[in-house]
Amino acid sequence: MIMINIKKTCVLLLWCLSLLGKTYAQVIPDPKSHFGFSIGDDYRLATYQQLEDYFQKVDAISDRVQTIEIGKTEEGRKQYVWVISSPENLRQINRYKEISQKLARAEELSSQEAKKLALEGKPIVWIDGGLHANETVGAHQLIETYYQLVSRNDAENVAILDKVVILLSQVNPDGQELMSSWYMQETDPKKRNMRVPRLYQKYIGHDNNRDFFMMNMKESTHIARQQYIEWMPQIIYNHHQRGPEGSVLAGPPYRDPFNHVFDPLIITSIDGVAAAMNNRLNAENKPGYTRLSGSVFSTWWNGGLRTTPYFHNMIGILTEIIGNPTPEEVPLVPKRLIPNNATPNPVTPQPWHFKQSIDYSVSLNYSILDYAQRHGDELLYNMYVMGNNAIKKGQMDTWTLLPRYVDSIELFYKREKEAGKLKGDSIPKKYYDMVLANPKFRDAKGYVIPADQADFPTAVKFINALIKSGVLVHKATADFTIGGKHYPAGSYVVKTAQAFRAHVLDMFEPQDHPNDFQYPGGPPVKPYDAAGWTLAFQMGVQFDRIVDLFDGPLEKIDYGVLQNPPIKELPISEGGFLLNAKINDAFTVVNELLKADVKVYRITKAVNNLPTGSFYVDAKAATLLKKYARDYGVVAQAIAEKPQQMLQLQVSKIALFDYYGGSMPSGWVRWIMEQYHFGFQVIYPQEIDEGNLRKKYDIILFIGGGTPSLKDEKSASNRYFKMPSKEEVPEKYHAMLGKLTVEKSIPPLTTFLEEGGQIIAVGNATNLAYHFKLPVENLLTEQNKRGEMTPLPSDKFYIPSSILTVKVDTTLRPNWGMSESVDVVFNNSETFKIKQPSSEIKPLLWFDTDKPLKSGWAWGQSYLKGGIAAFYVPIGKGNFYAFGPEITNRGQAHATFKLLFNELYKNK
Repeated sequence: MIMINIKKTCVLLLWCLSLLGKTYAQVIPDPKSHFGFSIGDDYRLATYQQLEDYFQKVDAISDRVQTIEIGKTEEGRKQYVWVISSPENLRQINRYKEISQKLARAEELSSQEAKKLALEGKPIVWIDGGLHANETVGAHQLIETYYQLVSRNDAENVAILDKVVILLSQVNPDGQELMSSWYMQETDPKKRNMRVPRLYQKYIGHDNNRDFFMMNMKESTHIARQQYIEWMPQIIYNHHQRGPEGSVLAGPPYRDPFNHVFDPLIITSIDGVAAAMNNRLNAENKPGYTRLSGSVFSTWWNGGLRTTPYFHNMIGILTEIIGNPTPEEVPLVPKRLIPNNATPNPVTPQPWHFKQSIDYSVSLNYSILDYAQRHGDELLYNMYVMGNNAIKKGQMDTWTLLPRYVDSIELFYKREKEAGKLKGDSIPKKYYDMVLANPKFRDAKGYVIPADQADFPTAVKFINALIKSGVLVHKATADFTIGGKHYPAGSYVVKTAQAFRAHVLDMFEPQDHPNDFQYPGGPPVKPYDAAGWTLAFQMGVQFDRIVDLFDGPLEKIDYGVLQNPPIKELPISEGGFLLNAKINDAFTVVNELLKADVKVYRITKAVNNLPTGSFYVDAKAATLLKKYARDYGVVAQAIAEKPQQMLQLQVSKIALFDYYGGSMPSGWVRWIMEQYHFGFQVIYPQEIDEGNLRKKYDIILFIGGGTPSLKDEKSASNRYFKMPSKEEVPEKYHAMLGKLTVEKSIPPLTTFLEEGGQIIAVGNATNLAYHFKLPVENLLTEQNKRGEMTPLPSDKFYIPSSILTVKVDTTLRPNWGMSESVDVVFNNSETFKIKQPSSEIKPLLWFDTDKPLKSGWAWGQSYLKGGIAAFYVPIGKGNFYAFGPEITNRGQAHATFKLLFNELYKNK
């Protein structure tokens, strides 16, 4: 009888506990019980596998968590979003996601309906960590934040869980696994280091935070889908390192300039969140927060995990904090010790431990979450307001207030003032009307991407980048006409009357970066990243800008549904087939054909309206060509007879230069070559120094840094990495060590050329031209008082990463398939002039105007006129190719990929 009563009591107790929810019935294991150390302990890091196991273990216990696998990384690891909220909210999570989507897209939604939804919904806050894997605070604060959110039952935490939906994500799993495993492999804690042998995200390393309007990588594609298609977070918090010297962290609000196309409510919303963050740290006696002019971060640039959200009406937050598992010091920086608006609460010099950075980061997370729970309906409704504003702007005549328009007003006024046509100092309103009410300067109502352009497969890739960004795209179901111009069925249309209008404008329109100097006549203020990046220009996409309202036989593409080029029937041919050299993916097809032992030729004279350099394949390859048409959207053109003037192609043995620690430009090219199916080997400095290169390779690619500097000829120019010694790395990585030097590296490279090898240099690597003693010199120089030639100072010439237009000699083989002009990415790039007349040097690209700027910022651009942007020259039996512009820029510059591809074959 007693046994029965005890059993009934236990059942009753378990039933009561179940009513309270399983979180209260279960004990959440703290991180130390799982990892064997507390998060923030000095000299200790957790791997991604350990993080994944812990998060899954807690999820199995807690009813505050839902785990969503969002895809696989480039190395095949699982990538997740962990959804955290109250059990009641999680049971209705699909409804809250639906509300966020409706408010974000603002489609056919009245203000009254939006207010009602905002009151019903829950704000969604995204918090991530680990994007840059050597910034180890980010991934580890995520662990501690996860534990606290799931385990704490205090009033603040309960209120947050009740009123907010939180998305936590480790955004670079591969990098955490690499970096933590490397750091922890050393048994002596004080010898632990982060000098890993390769990039901490496959292919691109630090540039993983430069991929968020292109989404080339799997990781950024997965993240963008969650942010711009699935959840539509109102706040996105992206954790980074490192804080400016003499501070603990840099955070919002950010310095000018901000981008002119997004809604101003973004800027003031950042201010609101920023105040909550700064206030919490000050209330908790955590000094050292710097903002505004206290750091370099602005809101100008698109492409980062926290900046691309601005163009989607989302509040992007970035902090850059100090701290590492190896203890350090906050250095003495006297100018930061005086409180000011940039740093209201300075930190003093002191020892600094990992745990302090974790504590700061968790406090910052909670400041944002507390702000969201207090202002949730406002955050939701304001997102609707911004989306609705964008839709309205896309339906009416609008003029974006750009620096070039303001400059025009001031120029008109100055001219008439000097001509005596005006009196007084007031600028008449007529100048505003002349510019910002001028119909020809109106913002676009939409853009048409014609289906009959030569490289339509690349245009489809551009469309897919927009679709991945949550942009609404339409497709023509039949032929149509706008303004007297005919467009074929299958063309794409992107209208600006949509919530993400700012992102649409930013992908099609030129950026207009203001002239920004430290003081009048002083040096320029360096943009945080790029000044201009217009993706349609970079990709060479042909489009028409439509400024009047229009419509047509258009079908709406469902959000997130990626497109494929149309599949057309391969015509029957006895004379063989031609592949258009203007199509980038024609090279993919060619590489597949060569692997299948099919003979491929390039025509040296235009045939059937296809340009010189197009590829000829015998009719026997029809079956393969049909398959490749389905796979890559490249349809061959039938011809009646085999062309007479051709060169047969052979596969080349290609070496791609890299160095210990990894080069991002080289990594991007590795990715590009894999996408287009080129075979290659990676080569390191020691192998170059050993010589006998021609026996192993036909071509060596030098992309970006790593070549010997002209200032210190015994060292390599490598801004990203300090080369370790053999004693500091395991033996299996020793072959990757070393630097190129003038003494040991240039002679074998010269011999390689003389024996018939080809060297292609891009960007900074073009300084090889000077080491090879070629008769060229830097165009952008001037003579100083001592008669020496020195680089132009930045107050005279300064072009941070922007898009410029160059002329192309289409008669030369390296330029086959190119148009007579092309937009290139120019980042203070090497520009040449020929020292004396030389028939040997063949200019490939050059500046034929004093105003080549297409998008971005170009101070002193007139200096470029007549300058050579790219050339090639025979050296012995081989050739050296130099491309100053970034022709492979971050996997985005599809318009100039062919400049590389053309040189990657041997001609029989």
